[in-house]
Amino acid sequence: MKIRLLIATVACALAAGPFLQAAETETELSKKMDKMGGAFRALRRQVADSSKNADSLAKLATIKENAMASTKLEPAMKADKPAAEQAKFVADYQAEMKKFVGQIEKVEAALKSNNNAEAEKLVAAMGDAQKAGHKAFKKEDKKK
Repeated sequence: MKIRLLIATVACALAAGPFLQAAETETELSKKMDKMGGAFRALRRQVADSSKNADSLAKLATIKENAMASTKLEPAMKADKPAAEQAKFVADYQAEMKKFVGQIEKVEAALKSNNNAEAEKLVAAMGDAQKAGHKAFKKEDKKK
């Protein structure tokens, strides 16, 4: 009976390990990015529907708030860069985030003028910018 309990305890600890490790590596920036990601996924699904413009603008406000806060933070990937390149890396990241905020403002303007076709194109461009930004500035998950 004791061996079964020990085996069950070890199995639970091993199963929980990756989740505990992920929680340890979560940063303020990753929390902001997670909030933006959730709002962005929902926005992508509904941006073409003009009846949801009010909700789309609310989602954009969440994205913008977190994007603006993210411009003041530094990516964890900075630590992987040589000391001489770190300042430039952070400056490049912050410049890209500011461009992203500019894209958000264009989508806001399109939605406010009920130009959902244009907003849809702009959201697709935001998606491309997101992918490029993650490739350049996001540390890869060790789980993959």
